[in-house]
Amino acid sequence: MKTVLVAGVQSGCGKTSITLALLQYLRKAGKDVGAFKTGPDFLDPLWHQAMTHKPSYNLDSHMMGVEACRHTIYANQSEFVVIEGVMGLFDGREGVGGPGSGAHLAMELAIPVCLVVDAKGMSGSIVPLVKGFIQQANNQGFCITAIIANRVGSYRHADLLSGFLTQYGLPPLVAWLEKDAPVIAERHLGLTRPGETELPNFQTAFHVDEKQLLASFGQLEFFEPEQVEQKKLLSGLTIGIAEDDVCCFIYKANKDWLLEQGATLKTFSPLAGEDVPPADALWLPGGYPELYAQQLALSKTWKSLNAFIESGKPVLAECGGAMLLGEQLIDKQGEAWPMAGALPFTSRMQHKLASLGYRQSTDGVKGHEFHHSIRESTEDFDVAFDTDRGDKGLRYKNLRASYIHWYFASSPNTVAQWFRQAA
Repeated sequence: MKTVLVAGVQSGCGKTSITLALLQYLRKAGKDVGAFKTGPDFLDPLWHQAMTHKPSYNLDSHMMGVEACRHTIYANQSEFVVIEGVMGLFDGREGVGGPGSGAHLAMELAIPVCLVVDAKGMSGSIVPLVKGFIQQANNQGFCITAIIANRVGSYRHADLLSGFLTQYGLPPLVAWLEKDAPVIAERHLGLTRPGETELPNFQTAFHVDEKQLLASFGQLEFFEPEQVEQKKLLSGLTIGIAEDDVCCFIYKANKDWLLEQGATLKTFSPLAGEDVPPADALWLPGGYPELYAQQLALSKTWKSLNAFIESGKPVLAECGGAMLLGEQLIDKQGEAWPMAGALPFTSRMQHKLASLGYRQSTDGVKGHEFHHSIRESTEDFDVAFDTDRGDKGLRYKNLRASYIHWYFASSPNTVAQWFRQAA
């Protein structure tokens, strides 16, 4: 399995555009290619999947652990694997190249790195920039094997960049993307989603030295894990999952884990006003309720959702899914829209980030928090989660709700208990 990590010098340098252009190029070249996303992102994997027609999974060495990342890659069974990095190459949970960063993944799994440089307004300065990244990579025990430049002004500009890299004995420029290449629109939580716009065609603007590009991939080393028979923690349970354009921030690995633990999954759409299906527990994932507040205000789902909550059956609500439970959602224009009214709070959208970062409960469940809304209430609630930092959420009967998106496999026994009927 030939693998490369496409990592950037910083956030916003063009990693996603380059990754999508690369996936599109390899597919058109007849290669069997799969994609992954480093870190806790929900939107980039949707674009990967649109390009490859294969599910794209997250790889997060902090939330998952290194070996889980390795085996997740191998389960893809593709000849070529392209892993998109997160933020800058050495940006992670803490430190320089610590857990959660692309650098940590590259170091632990011996994956070569293709470094993306935003070359707008740059010529000779590419040399010290790349030299610094290579020195730090060497210090941490992994290799940068190639450079891809974004926002290149012309063939002449590309030749200058390539010549400087060669002159100073640095990794080759294996591809470059023109400054006028297609750009995917963004909003407050990241990129728009496939389906909201046409799939971009990068190929007329993406220039590749295929021989050097393919040489930059490395062979991922695989170790067969020890097979340990484990009891299925959710055998016999049916779990209802809200899944639509509102509740769309779902780690594919979380759904896989629920199935592996023996659960039967039934999806429903609050946006379409569907009733909660017959189930033993519910999962309300995060997403974009603020984009559909007017439609949600008229949703016929709320009656069955409230009845489910009042029955005392388990409910796990994450971020946008938790926002559905309040009395109202106030959008950025200040207009208030009624929601399910299950709990006495209001979700208010802000024009600035409210919270961002990894979270962990004292019983070992890891997750991530990233949102622009705040929760307002004059009521006192029981705390849902004992976390190291961030939103501790609220507890009502057997409902747990917070702004945190949890990674279920990080603490299987605890998460399984969340979905089980309280004694």
